[in-house]
Amino acid sequence: QVQLVESGGGLVQAGGSLRLSCAASGRTFSTHAMGWFRQAPGKERELVGAISWSTGNTYYAGDVKGRFTISRDSAKNTVYLQMNSLKPEDTAVYICAADSSGWGPHIITADAYDYWGQGTQVTVSS
Repeated sequence: QVQLVESGGGLVQAGGSLRLSCAASGRTFSTHAMGWFRQAPGKERELVGAISWSTGNTYYAGDVKGRFTISRDSAKNTVYLQMNSLKPEDTAVYICAADSSGWGPHIITADAYDYWGQGTQVTVSS
């Protein structure tokens, strides 16, 4: 059974930083794309960014580009989301997801992902 477990969320002031982790277990993820999504109250789930587990290629949504960085540690089967220069509008539940079909244009779509974590709350105060 595939499990994705996020950690690292919390309360931070605007301008601060947080690093989220997504620990993956249950199968080999070497061919997967891993995505980070977020969902704020009353809003739809949106892609923050994604990474190819095999190549390390990354994609970022426009409003986080230059502030957020996604990386992976294959030895630990863990994907990270480093968030810098946080803004109040970044407040959301952040959710890790895995797409077993691999890297491609589809990774920007939530429907492409097979496995989801429970999410971790990030709150940015002004």
